Amino acid sequence: MSLPEDPTAAARPRLAAVFRHRNYRLFFSGQIFSLMGDWMQTIGQAWLVYRLTGSTLDLGMIAFLQQGQVLFFAAIGGTLADRFDRRKLILLAQIVFMVLAAILTVLTFTGAVEVWHVAVLAFIKGMFNAIEIPTRQAFTVEMVGRTDMQNAIALNAVMFNAARIVGPGVAGLVIAAFGEAWCFAANTLTYGCVITSLLLMRVTPAARPAERRHPFAELKEGFLYVRHHRVIRTALMALAVSSFAGGPYLTMMPVFASDVLGEGSREYGFLMTAVGAGALCGAVLMSFLSVKRLAHAPVLAAMLFGAGLVALSFVDVFWLALCVIPPTAFMLMLQGSSTNAILQHAVADHMRGRVMAYYTMAFLGMIPFGSLFAGLLADEIGVPLTYRIGGAIVLCAGALGWVVRRR
Repeated sequence: MSLPEDPTAAARPRLAAVFRHRNYRLFFSGQIFSLMGDWMQTIGQAWLVYRLTGSTLDLGMIAFLQQGQVLFFAAIGGTLADRFDRRKLILLAQIVFMVLAAILTVLTFTGAVEVWHVAVLAFIKGMFNAIEIPTRQAFTVEMVGRTDMQNAIALNAVMFNAARIVGPGVAGLVIAAFGEAWCFAANTLTYGCVITSLLLMRVTPAARPAERRHPFAELKEGFLYVRHHRVIRTALMALAVSSFAGGPYLTMMPVFASDVLGEGSREYGFLMTAVGAGALCGAVLMSFLSVKRLAHAPVLAAMLFGAGLVALSFVDVFWLALCVIPPTAFMLMLQGSSTNAILQHAVADHMRGRVMAYYTMAFLGMIPFGSLFAGLLADEIGVPLTYRIGGAIVLCAGALGWVVRRR
């Protein structure tokens, strides 16, 4: 796998230098609070569903409804990102997310919430995720330019995982003390932060083609571009396998905490915080990789991620799980972030939205299908063996990718 030379590699700025861009400062200050709130809602929603039903299948189904549309509709979202103002698209999606969180808050506070309510709200959010996620990925270059792009990608991942450290831990404590509704209420309020930051930005939209073609023609163009670009195609295929077979370990975490480790919501929050800590380190490491070394990172990270899942499947003690989870999460985040950087370096500007849509499909779109499959499998054979099988698949796929890359 080869990538374009990076003319700034010798003088790549530190992560903090990205903050010299006003728009990124605004984006970061709003997004960090919104992500914390979103993680609180994710933890609260998973715990609520498991409390109401006690079913791993229902956990997998809700995760599928919230992210499954990404696989089917992210390509359309990426096409929209290449046709329209990306900031406005993100703003619209954030407003919808705030409304959905407010509805879930009211339903839970009043005691009227049922699983089908959660499912419908998750489905609507998933539809807008298919637009917002690839648009936000493509929007990065408009905020910081190409020179600071890799550092901004790394900092985005740092921000995401810093929120993952704080959000789940706080959510576990809040659920134990007050219940899930307060997690949803906090998330509703934090969406106001990111909406405000987007309104305050002064962005020059990326250049669009003077003559627009039919949307389906542009959709086809994006598919053919990914199909015929070897660097992009290879990186996406490796990421898709890891996301399908290994990514669902997070969906099964409430069951792992309660049934395998014998712990409660507080310990579940700590486990998710451990996931965030490991992933945060993976994001930071990615910022130090040169463009040439990026080509090696996804396959190596996939093999070690699979090995980590296999190791986790043998753990039945809480403190040992806290030791195994961080390096496992580290490798998945390193694979995802390095793949993101590879694509952003390799893609032509006018195709950025559509290519990042396929990244979203490979990284996030495959997880819901894996979660659904893992939920069915865990109902039959248990969570530990499900982890073991998923880890073995990822490990073998990574090893195969390593052999192919060497050849």
